[in-house]
Amino acid sequence: MQTQLTVTISGKKETYESGISYGKIAEVHQANYDSPIALVLVNGKIRELHRTLNRDCELSFITLKDQIGHKTYVRSATMLLFTAIDHILGKEVAEKARVAFTIGLGYYCHLHEGYQFTDEDVSKINETMHDLVSRDLAIEKINYPIDDAMALFKSRNMSEKEKLFKYRRSSSVNIYCLDGYYDYYYGYMLPSTRYIKYFNVIRYDKGFMLILPDRKTPEIISDFVPREKLFKTLLTGEQWGKKMDVSTVGDLNNAACDGHINSLILVQEALQEHRIGEIAQTIVKRGGVKFVMIAGPSSSGKTTFSHRLAIQLKTYGLTPHPIGLDDYYIDRDKTPRDENGNLNFEILEAIDVKQFNQDMCDLLAGHVVDMPSFNFLTGKREYKGNRKKLGPDDILVIEGIHGLNPKTSHSLPDESKFKIYISCLTGLNVDSHNRIPTTDSRLLRRLVRDSRTRGASAARTIGMWASVRRGEEEYIFPYQEDADEMFNSALIYELAVLKQYAEPLLFQITKEEEEYYEAKRLLKFLEYFIGVSSEGVPNNSICREFIGGSIFHA
Repeated sequence: MQTQLTVTISGKKETYESGISYGKIAEVHQANYDSPIALVLVNGKIRELHRTLNRDCELSFITLKDQIGHKTYVRSATMLLFTAIDHILGKEVAEKARVAFTIGLGYYCHLHEGYQFTDEDVSKINETMHDLVSRDLAIEKINYPIDDAMALFKSRNMSEKEKLFKYRRSSSVNIYCLDGYYDYYYGYMLPSTRYIKYFNVIRYDKGFMLILPDRKTPEIISDFVPREKLFKTLLTGEQWGKKMDVSTVGDLNNAACDGHINSLILVQEALQEHRIGEIAQTIVKRGGVKFVMIAGPSSSGKTTFSHRLAIQLKTYGLTPHPIGLDDYYIDRDKTPRDENGNLNFEILEAIDVKQFNQDMCDLLAGHVVDMPSFNFLTGKREYKGNRKKLGPDDILVIEGIHGLNPKTSHSLPDESKFKIYISCLTGLNVDSHNRIPTTDSRLLRRLVRDSRTRGASAARTIGMWASVRRGEEEYIFPYQEDADEMFNSALIYELAVLKQYAEPLLFQITKEEEEYYEAKRLLKFLEYFIGVSSEGVPNNSICREFIGGSIFHA
């Protein structure tokens, strides 16, 4: 005899039989939502739709428009992809194929060994994925003892997962199975293939792009927009990891446990310094450059990079002068506000573009200019006698989020400007099928830095992150490809160092706070890493901009 249970949804009590899946309950309420339901919250805890009702509870829904729901869709679509590859090209290809990085809404996949995917391969992958969707196959979740999970993946030659589980502290792990294909994904999954309707696969370079919907429009597949400079930079970062024998978290953990971490840190720092030197050489060779414009999203390491670039420029006999676009903020009482009434420092209108252009043109003309300094405590621009005049060997190194926007420096001759895009483009993966979003690395950087320098709580930093990301999407990313050079500030070891600083901050977020689920996700993510001491991190490292101890004023 079935037991009747009471479920409270949006303040209303409903009755369901014990054992009904949350997916069935979601179907009853789907018409009330403008996006497919992906997960449920049961008494404040996230649950997958295949789970079943077993007690009275309060229930709410998470859709594909929610951040957690969108990530769930991406993971599920990735498993669908690799199941299709397994069925078409065999286990060997599926096991070695790698989700390397993202370009816009495209997830670039390839083989390290140089396998060239053909148009026929891609067509078959697309066709098979759609066939799996039409069959509405269950994505089964199976809990394995950790030793059994390692044995399973060892038998399938998935050594990266075996290596990853070696450092897991838990006694068991959840493995997913789809149509006979077994894989591991960190995070929640959709219950069956019929939920994964929206995707496309196109051939790209030596691999292919899995195109997925944007979170804002989860039922629309947009045309893929190539970004060749960004692609090349990301590929170089991945190659650096391969050169250092660290492509996954398991590799990094091995280096930490085998006593090789300090050597790894020094090699990574040397690679970055070499790259900065290459950029400086390019600037000098061009000739006539008076303004180096540096832009990138939040927590990219712009400040440290600009200082290190300045040092490299000095080796060529130039005299660099750092300038922050932040010093040209308009007074806070005149700063525009966003749709919620909050001060909006992300938009170009928050910068006194007219004064900036006037000052830069005067400097270019050989005049003496009184340079401003913005007082973030008073919210006002100040002048403290910082006068500059450009000599023949002087060069200005200007950094700020709007540095690549042509409107920012519209009065300056193009030949006098050299534009650099910088971002933390993480090349490290959890394993071949679980990539680390670059936004996670930047968020962890920011919450550590903001706690140290501004006394901001992790909850406050996470709460602001969506607004920061919107600003980046609108004001920074559209100008990436206009850069003369790109610099990847990601450090292959940094998440193992940031772990010690970030975890105590994230644990402070309580269940009552909106940011709790994001904090919990980040804490679970950091569990994969063996912590590494910051003692071996050089004092000129970009990492020092966030954890402290930098030789620069950063």
